[in-house]
Amino acid sequence: MALTRFHRANAKSFSDANIIVMGVPDESRSHATRKGTSTAPDTIRAASDESEFFVRDGKLIPTVPMRGTLEGKRIFDAGNVQRNAVYEQARKIVEAGKTPVTLGGDHSLTTDILKAAGSGRKLSLLYFDAHPDFVSSARNYYGSVLTDSADYVDYKKSMLVGTRAAEPEEIENAKKAGLAMVTPIDITDLGVHKVAEMIREKVAGSRVYISVDLDCVDPAFAPGVSVPSPGGITVADLLYLLTSTISSCDVIGFDIVELSPDYDADGRTANLAARILTECIACLKKSPS
Repeated sequence: MALTRFHRANAKSFSDANIIVMGVPDESRSHATRKGTSTAPDTIRAASDESEFFVRDGKLIPTVPMRGTLEGKRIFDAGNVQRNAVYEQARKIVEAGKTPVTLGGDHSLTTDILKAAGSGRKLSLLYFDAHPDFVSSARNYYGSVLTDSADYVDYKKSMLVGTRAAEPEEIENAKKAGLAMVTPIDITDLGVHKVAEMIREKVAGSRVYISVDLDCVDPAFAPGVSVPSPGGITVADLLYLLTSTISSCDVIGFDIVELSPDYDADGRTANLAARILTECIACLKKSPS
């Protein structure tokens, strides 16, 4: 049964927290033939409850993250918000000095969070996705996220990671913007440690936002996504790149998007999303609030 609350949430209120989790159960700006990502936020919450906790002698025992710590992390689950309320909710979180953690939903929601966090000073964006989402011949949908977010992102200090299914115009737009791209083959060729170093050098001195489309991972590990593409990165490489970046850089928020539960027969993709959620939160630096 789907949950409406992230079980690791330990703060009683918004004001008591320094990390705010919100779900966006919406796929209205997706063109994918695979439907159902609107049910993903509660599916991820449920997967966390099922895969990251053990019950013994009537007690709920949480697993420990591989890196970082949950100590001092005051997490509040703000529940789900409507698509048209994402910007205002994200702005409220950012202006309160808290860290937004968002569960999608289709990838278009990222633009509103970037707008909320990057309007005054552009952000570095670390964008894990099989697709660049840099279409400019169409706007305001999940394939035009980077075009729609241009006013809020410094693309010369940003990076696409896991990209392998790009349209010609997206490649051209990335080149014009000075946006670096690392494919799964590049990760194999260079090694994950080198790529992590490249990421740190690219975003150095910037506020960083991380967006994780689960289709960046190879479908062998994450079949339950909206638009799967073969030849993706491994789970271990993804987790290493995320945790090493978050623990060493000024990461101001992240999202996890495009889980399609109807195509996730054994729950492995939802369990991966839950693991990403926990590991990333554990590596976040404590915010001042």
